[in-house]
Amino acid sequence: VGGGDTAMEEATFLTKFASKVTVVHRRDELRASKAMQARAFENEKIEFMWDSEVEKVLGEQVVEGVNIKNRNTGEITTLDDVTGVFIAIGHKPNTDLFKGVLTMDDVGYIQTKGQSTKTDLPGIFACGDAMDSFYRQAVTAAGTGCKAALDAEHYLSNEMSKEAIAEEHWK
Repeated sequence: VGGGDTAMEEATFLTKFASKVTVVHRRDELRASKAMQARAFENEKIEFMWDSEVEKVLGEQVVEGVNIKNRNTGEITTLDDVTGVFIAIGHKPNTDLFKGVLTMDDVGYIQTKGQSTKTDLPGIFACGDAMDSFYRQAVTAAGTGCKAALDAEHYLSNEMSKEAIAEEHWK
């Protein structure tokens, strides 16, 4: 379920294990990059259900099927040969703890200064999915984690006196 890069990446990956993958998307076109769209469209195992949403997942203990509703016609289609449903829509960072403390965008990503991981509070650094609204990949999260560690080290070494560090530590 979804129409962005993550959904296309997941759909393509699932074709390694599934005989058929159906992408359910609520619009009539994908938001994924052209390259990701091309990969998905070229894969014979991937089918698309446009202008549609999952209405209901069928099954008691395991997924046995899915009811799909067409947003334009209201028609319900039952897919009864389904063994899994994968949701790949939207992304909201888990940053509620910092609301009102750090500056965030409308979605909740922590805003940083320039290319650094510095936030608007001295000594507070943001990295990974808490601040990256574009790439959202493990490797880039690790990279910004390294940047945050280096920024923090620089802050502790150069911007804060040793007395202030000791004072902060013993509060």
